[in-house]
Amino acid sequence: MDMWHNGLIVPLASFVMVILIVAIVSVRRMREKELEAHRELRMREMEHEQKMRQMEIERARLELEKAKMTKNA
Repeated sequence: MDMWHNGLIVPLASFVMVILIVAIVSVRRMREKELEAHRELRMREMEHEQKMRQMEIERARLELEKAKMTKNA
């Protein structure tokens, strides 16, 4: 029985350990890519919000100028 443990368990445990290490590294890389994608998406979202605010300010400015023109005319 002791020979069976030494002859089978050690190589099997080594193989499982290698598989686990590869799986952990793969999951970690995948998680890093996911976080990077979320960062990129958030940056784009912030840029879009900034552009929308600028457009809203420009629209308000144009409406104000239009109101002044109609008031003076």
